[in-house]
Amino acid sequence: MITVLLICHSILAVTLLGALTHQSISIWWPARAGSNSGFVTSLRSVHAAKYVNAVIVLYLATAIIGGFFLYPTYRVFVRTFLERLGRLPVVGSFELKENLTAIGLGLLPAYWYYWRQPLAPEHARNRGLVTLFLTLIVWWGFLVGHVINNIRGFGL
Repeated sequence: MITVLLICHSILAVTLLGALTHQSISIWWPARAGSNSGFVTSLRSVHAAKYVNAVIVLYLATAIIGGFFLYPTYRVFVRTFLERLGRLPVVGSFELKENLTAIGLGLLPAYWYYWRQPLAPEHARNRGLVTLFLTLIVWWGFLVGHVINNIRGFGL
């Protein structure tokens, strides 16, 4: 059962990572008018406001599966294993992941507020900063989770 939950958690995390990355790129590196229609231009020209509800649902679903269903297994089996190996920096990076994820949960209402329709031009910078911070949180969480899974092994 843990394996199925870990796979679901990973799929949700990758989807969230893609949505936030596309949204951040479209905010901070928008496509220029008249540019060619290549891959990079397509990546930069997504309609960022359409990602908001999906990002909120994906963030909540990923955090719930990770926090309520996978975290107890991590705490009992994986963390103790890493501590016995002396991999304290890895354990610390996961502690940082937990704290950043909680900060991200706290940022979701601000994220929703700044992205609500119609988009207020005076909130463009705040919208970009909150989105960028959420993107960095999700990237950190994804990379740390991936590394820890590779250290301990899939499926415990």
